[in-house]
Amino acid sequence: MTEVDLLARHRAVLPSWLSLYYQEPLEIVSGKGNRVVGADGRTYLDFFAGILTNMVGYDLPEVREAVEAQLRTGVVHTSTLYLLRSQVELAEKIARISGIPDARVFFTNSGTEANEAALLLATAYRRSNQVIALRNSYHGRGFGTTSVTGNRGWSPSSLSPFSVLYAQGGYRFRSSFRGFDDAAFVAACVTDLRELLATASAGDVACLIAEPVQGVGGFAVPPDGLLKAYEEVLDETGTLLISDEVQTGWGRTGEHFWGYQASGVTPDLLTFAKGVGGGFAMGGVVGRAEVMDCLQANSISTFGGNPVATAAANAVLDYVLSHDLQASAAKLGTRLLDGLREAAARLPFVGEVRGKGLMVGIELVGPDGYAPAPAAAAAVLEQTRRSGLLVGKGGLHGNVLRVAPPLTITAEEVEEGLAILVGALESVQRDL
Repeated sequence: MTEVDLLARHRAVLPSWLSLYYQEPLEIVSGKGNRVVGADGRTYLDFFAGILTNMVGYDLPEVREAVEAQLRTGVVHTSTLYLLRSQVELAEKIARISGIPDARVFFTNSGTEANEAALLLATAYRRSNQVIALRNSYHGRGFGTTSVTGNRGWSPSSLSPFSVLYAQGGYRFRSSFRGFDDAAFVAACVTDLRELLATASAGDVACLIAEPVQGVGGFAVPPDGLLKAYEEVLDETGTLLISDEVQTGWGRTGEHFWGYQASGVTPDLLTFAKGVGGGFAMGGVVGRAEVMDCLQANSISTFGGNPVATAAANAVLDYVLSHDLQASAAKLGTRLLDGLREAAARLPFVGEVRGKGLMVGIELVGPDGYAPAPAAAAAVLEQTRRSGLLVGKGGLHGNVLRVAPPLTITAEEVEEGLAILVGALESVQRDL
């Protein structure tokens, strides 16, 4: 069966809003290291890692062996109604490295579920359904998480279980405060937040939820002082802070293990998912015991933190820590950013190159240097594929290339991918 046949079957049984990359969508059939093989027989260097999820690449022996060992027991599921040794071990590790005092951990299957759980905890603890989210944010595709997503391209419904206020985010390129330096930008955002609270809230806001680096929003990076300044305002009323670390966690930003640590804050709740499962379904919430224990009804998780997923996650986390992949992300991310910024200086349609560590966004614009250029981004996506490189795409207007390889990427592979990406940008620029 060809990919054309598979695409026809896909369209016949899956919803039309389920996005696919490329004019001729790709089926990935195998992977090894940081490369994958498509059904077209071609090998690709992966610079998007299954949306930052294949954090340690493909077929890592340590992860494969941990999963196989669990499968040999015959127990792939029991639910949280029974003790799960690997779940407890993973929770102990995550609580220890979370940076949150007296932490408790609840496991889910995804980032969407993790953020849904965090919002439930925060609103129950504060007895309020008022939530502050950030403009240009993305927190998942559930009912609650969609309603706190500040990106119209990923928020299909105006219905909401929350009363949501949207504060300024970290996306300065299209912000009303564009052109401000860090200090002026933070000051303006805080003034805006105070005005928002004074005029649009009922005074008992439950929480503010924020991505330290906005992922789907195009890897938008706020000044490091923004979350700290927001936290100081929240502390005046006891409003909780949720740090959405689904994309920024596990050392990907290079400078810190968690994205929030760049701001000098301590969140009340931290959500995680994606990379720690090494491709297996894994997410969760970490929080202060007082907040995590606030629910007054029974609850379980049927699949969250199941034995296979936690076996994989334990192996992934151990590998990340023992091989100091955070330091590698810092070093190789700097090389990637420097190389792309050097190229951008001679490419007028590159409006901005931004990011931290192995999270890099390339915003493409029109001749005026500002208007979004989604067609150009789509053209670069196609060209990189033709050259054997997989990257992602995002941003409110679909005009931002997202580059986020596995943390196991090597220096040689960074140079290879950088050369392909720069070549693709140059090719599309010439066509324009």
